[in-house]
Amino acid sequence: MERLHLRPLPPREGEIRIMVLKIEEKKPLFRRRRPQDNPYRVVVLAFLILGGMLLLRAYDARAIQPLFMPTPTPTRAANSYALEAETQFLAGNLGAAIEAYQKAAQIDPQNARLYAELARIQTYSSSLLTTDAERKTRLQEALQNINKAAELNPDDTLVHAIRAFVLDWNANPVLAGEEAPRLLVEAEQAALRALQLDSQNALALAYYAEVLVDQQKWGQAEEYIQIALQRDPSLMDVHRVSGYVQESLSNYEGAIQEYLQAIKITPNFTPLYIAIGANLRQLKRYDEALEYFAKAVEINQRLGVKDPIPYLSIAKTYSQKGEFFAAALNVRAALEMIPDNPDVYGQLGMVYFKSRNYESAIPALKCAVRGCSAEESCEVRRCNPETDRPMAIQGLPLSDSTVVYYYTYGAALAGMHRPSNNYCAEAMQVLAEVRQAYAQDAVVMGIVEPSERICESFGYTRP
Repeated sequence: MERLHLRPLPPREGEIRIMVLKIEEKKPLFRRRRPQDNPYRVVVLAFLILGGMLLLRAYDARAIQPLFMPTPTPTRAANSYALEAETQFLAGNLGAAIEAYQKAAQIDPQNARLYAELARIQTYSSSLLTTDAERKTRLQEALQNINKAAELNPDDTLVHAIRAFVLDWNANPVLAGEEAPRLLVEAEQAALRALQLDSQNALALAYYAEVLVDQQKWGQAEEYIQIALQRDPSLMDVHRVSGYVQESLSNYEGAIQEYLQAIKITPNFTPLYIAIGANLRQLKRYDEALEYFAKAVEINQRLGVKDPIPYLSIAKTYSQKGEFFAAALNVRAALEMIPDNPDVYGQLGMVYFKSRNYESAIPALKCAVRGCSAEESCEVRRCNPETDRPMAIQGLPLSDSTVVYYYTYGAALAGMHRPSNNYCAEAMQVLAEVRQAYAQDAVVMGIVEPSERICESFGYTRP
């Protein structure tokens, strides 16, 4: 509907006045004007609708989760595990420290220092193992980790310092054999590389001193450890190596004082207590040595750590005192923790042999040298067949650390030979193996030959 408006125009002179008609469109009162359709808006709306439908389908299928929902298992950062590892190490639980560093390295596999610290604790933990095979395996694991750290960061002074430490412990001649000299040279090179990167690195100075001791360069070792003590006396490793240097110089009292300083820094690190006890034993202060070994036992019990080393150290001390009954009790306590360890059977056999209990020594040494059945091992450790797990034992190969078990087993068999038991047949076989490997060792042959003569008197000959 339209409304008409009449507006008069002003007349001009000489013109006739007229009326002009203007038509004005009327706006609708009760509805809006429909805007023209926009094709781009239609496309956007179509995409939004399609996306919403896909989102709903994915949510129903649980392919996505709503925002801000907590994750089922929170993810820990690598530095959290590293802090846990350091705490466990200070607490004396080396096994838990190793596990924590391994988890940290899994989360942050490019972090060279995580692998280095893992290798350091793995190396220390090798001292808690009782057999050569176990120690060698653990040290090789440490070497793999420290080599990986050096690959990740070849210019890190701490990495090279710890690498010197790991290589030095791997260079133990008993474990490394012919590879020992090469590993010791590599250890020296790693220490020098660390000092080249940072001449003030106290750890590098200390580990270099340890390498020098193993190279029998005691004067230089003492010089470097004194510099390390001046640089940073707050480090446990520095005082531990200082104790090791003094021990190598037969300054057992000085070694004890340095180990005590290390204990002030890491009071739950049981190898330090074992080291103090061993030095006290050198000074024949047996009762004091037993106190420090007992402290190691106490720490392990508090942590729930099953470590046979303190018990074996106590047994050795009692054995040196001539108290063989107490010594045997402590070896059997260790054997309860690791009933499948042939080395502990060997140590028990040695205690029996020294106490002249040859009848008990023979089966225990047999388990260490030749191995034994589950029934035989149960008899040695005095287990309960109904409740204790049967444990067959595999014998130890002949080596510098096991030869004492071999020739003692041969001596016990020869001494207990009777025509009815035929012990000399086995004795001559064992002694022949020792003779073949150690014919040039006068001390070993001085033990082998008398046993051979006993069996020869019964008509037995060398195989």
